[in-house]
Amino acid sequence: MNLQQARTVAEVILSQLKLWGTKRIYGVIGDAIFGLLDALGKDKDIGFIAVKHETTAALMASAEARLTGKPGVCVSQMGPGMGNLLNGLGNAHLDRLPVLAITGQAPLNKIGTDYKQYINQQEFIQPLACFSSLLCHPDAIADVLGKALTLSCIRQDVAHLSIPQDLFFSVTKAEPLPPPPFPNFMPFSEDVSLFIETMKQATRPVIIVGRGGENAGFLLEQLAEKWGAALFFSPDGNGVVSATSPNLLGGIGEGGNPLAPTFIQQADLVLFVGTTWWPEGYVPEHIIKVQIDHFAENRVKGPVQGMLLGNIEKVLENLLKTDLSPSQNKEWVEGIQKVKNQWSQENEREGRQEGSPIPPSRIIRAIENCCDDNAVVTLDYGDSTLWFYRNFRPAKQQVLLSSHWRTMGFSLPAAMAARLTSPERQVIAIAGDGGLEMVLAELLTASRYHLKVTLIVFNNGTLQMEKDKMVLKGLNQEGVTLTNPDFSLLAQACGWDGYRVEHSTKLEQVLQHALQSSKPALIDVYTEQRIHPDFLLNKPLQ
Repeated sequence: MNLQQARTVAEVILSQLKLWGTKRIYGVIGDAIFGLLDALGKDKDIGFIAVKHETTAALMASAEARLTGKPGVCVSQMGPGMGNLLNGLGNAHLDRLPVLAITGQAPLNKIGTDYKQYINQQEFIQPLACFSSLLCHPDAIADVLGKALTLSCIRQDVAHLSIPQDLFFSVTKAEPLPPPPFPNFMPFSEDVSLFIETMKQATRPVIIVGRGGENAGFLLEQLAEKWGAALFFSPDGNGVVSATSPNLLGGIGEGGNPLAPTFIQQADLVLFVGTTWWPEGYVPEHIIKVQIDHFAENRVKGPVQGMLLGNIEKVLENLLKTDLSPSQNKEWVEGIQKVKNQWSQENEREGRQEGSPIPPSRIIRAIENCCDDNAVVTLDYGDSTLWFYRNFRPAKQQVLLSSHWRTMGFSLPAAMAARLTSPERQVIAIAGDGGLEMVLAELLTASRYHLKVTLIVFNNGTLQMEKDKMVLKGLNQEGVTLTNPDFSLLAQACGWDGYRVEHSTKLEQVLQHALQSSKPALIDVYTEQRIHPDFLLNKPLQ
């Protein structure tokens, strides 16, 4: 290799990431990653999104992975930078999203010493990553990076590379490696036959769909109608099937359809499609459980009588070729329609409540009325999430949330990533005041990169979900009260359009105006402090 052809480790990293489809890298700069940032500054194909906090970088990478199916990439300084990254990586780990984290490290000759910020980063990240390695020689970079990316994609998990700061600048003989072909396994025919026989024996079937089935909504509607099954979605399956589908009865679990627990008590089989969601104590354990998923690791809790692995859409297409209609139970199908009608009327009533402060269900209805059918909606975790899960009637929106990690502060970073990856789509973020305050500085990030998102803030001055739980347990509500700024003025100071809504009659008008803005827009909604109905019913809290 002559000097003109010589490339540094940092340059090979970027060349290899491009082969894997990387368009941008999220992070916060630090001296241990100067070499990578220097190479990024010269590269025209991969952008660097400089955020205010490393947690945001990892959350944006996980949201991008969720939206594109390709590995999201984030970088950070060694030590405290990596420590901040871990919260967002926890989200990717528990929600099974392929994310690559690259962290700087002490110079090679200082590894293991008392060098500033040094820590064994492989041990630091061990609970949250399927792979973590320290680069020890520049010529190993392509192989180590290839292994990290491959394992991240196969296992749908976090992979991590720790790279000494001097090695980024080192010349390497390594050549970038493209992604290997990933096989798409189909289940064996005998497995399908046994699975179908189990399905045919069911007379009161239920289908629960999650994120893994998001490209199979129409197929699921067909299967539910043909089989005579009730359809429910898990928290991360909201939007997979339209609310107009005749067999869809809404969400299951905390925040879902309040009629679901009683109804599912009568079921004799539950089919899980792309989800492991099964709230403990929600239904009897004796119900037969079968499952369709991309990955064997995604097994629901308790015994499973049948599991088909492979491309979910292809599996469902094969099932639809089978005659399942003889197993239809007319009384069960009529019961599905009865529950659907009953809950539709109640949901409609809740969404029509007016007043000031504004009932949470009314805010959700306004969002539903104004958002595009193909919008990306991002949720924080908290009280606003439960109201969305209960009252939002999806068309075909794509809903992103921190499903299993359940971190606060998720919705704004996820919305910014959604805008970057899908600039042609409407992006709406929903956050509680407490969740937003964890990532307020990122309002400046959205302004810097001209990310047109619409952020609706449920502002009731309290950590409502935690307050509700403490009230119902008879505990003192210490620490639940918030000290809030004027969010609309703060947004304007950060270069956003800022609005304040204090009465429900103004909601749709302001929301439509905000959605048409050419800038990011924040709507500060004066929200009623209302205990969620699930807490009043003492349903299992999960």
